[in-house]
Amino acid sequence: MSAAEPIRTAIIGGGFMAEVHSRAARAARAQLVGVVSSSPEKSAHVAQTLGIERAYASIDEVLVDDSIDVVHVCTPNALHAEQAAAVLAAGKHVVCEKPLTTTVADAEALVAGVGSLTATVPFVYRFHPMVREARARFRSGEAGQVLSINASYLQDWLLGVDDDNWRVDSEKGGRSRAFADIGSHLVDLVEFVSGDRVSRLAATKKTVFSERASNTAITTEDAVAVVIETRSGALGTLLVSQVAPGRKNRLYLEIAGSAESVAFDQEQPETLWVGKRKGSMLIPRDADQLADDAARLCVVPSGHAQGYQDAFNAFVADTYAAIGGANPEGLPRFSDGLRAVRVTDAVLDSAEAGTWIEMGTQND
Repeated sequence: MSAAEPIRTAIIGGGFMAEVHSRAARAARAQLVGVVSSSPEKSAHVAQTLGIERAYASIDEVLVDDSIDVVHVCTPNALHAEQAAAVLAAGKHVVCEKPLTTTVADAEALVAGVGSLTATVPFVYRFHPMVREARARFRSGEAGQVLSINASYLQDWLLGVDDDNWRVDSEKGGRSRAFADIGSHLVDLVEFVSGDRVSRLAATKKTVFSERASNTAITTEDAVAVVIETRSGALGTLLVSQVAPGRKNRLYLEIAGSAESVAFDQEQPETLWVGKRKGSMLIPRDADQLADDAARLCVVPSGHAQGYQDAFNAFVADTYAAIGGANPEGLPRFSDGLRAVRVTDAVLDSAEAGTWIEMGTQND
């Protein structure tokens, strides 16, 4: 692949996330070579709908196509480990949706199999400019030592008993649902912005509906509450729910440092709140006022709103830059996906045992 040639991309999966990935790949000037979904008929439909060149009949056809540089895995959680491993074994770069896997052992195996390939996980909230500004304030020492963390990720799309989705089925989605799906984003953002790691945690969880429209004997959780302690000694709380009325995709992060607090609200991503003992302020998403790492992610002028798809586009662009030999700052790789799976496992273990769980000191 020369500098003049576009990256050639294939997508496994045909749902909402495949659409998001396809838009991001196009924005990064990739050539969308093909897609494979759950059946040849579905593959053909997705290829036509998304304007992708070819509908593959099977994943095997993708793996043996030597023209493909990178494969995006956008399938149900339980399929990630096997499919991502097959992509790596075929010598292709991979972007795998989160959670990376449904077990720690599978995630460890994937990390071990990456080798010299680029393998990333879309923790895309890292790519909001104001998240990078918050991170810069802690990295530079301007915010001081981390003292406490208040974070939540609230949605309402599974609020009713008739609301249903494959994710509620543990056979397809894994042992955890709400925390694996959105809590993984929350923990990643807490550790990414603060520069600190969760060292121990205590959790409780709740399944509101054991039966839904097309699923019965549901064991995956609708909501989780977690108390955390970090390696530096900071304390925090995390609340994750997919049954919070009126909250569509409200990821909120507030970290109190010894000099200032910073707060980011994903539904209001154009500003960062900075609180001080005397006087507080809202910093706008204005490249002229931000740290370099935040400013580079400002793709439109201040006052012209950026959002989720822009963050996703930036993630994919950095992934493709890494494939080309660059080392973009803050790119979430499979090792970050492994970290999220380990934390998710600890949250479930704690909730089921009713005890604190020590995270250990793995180099993850």
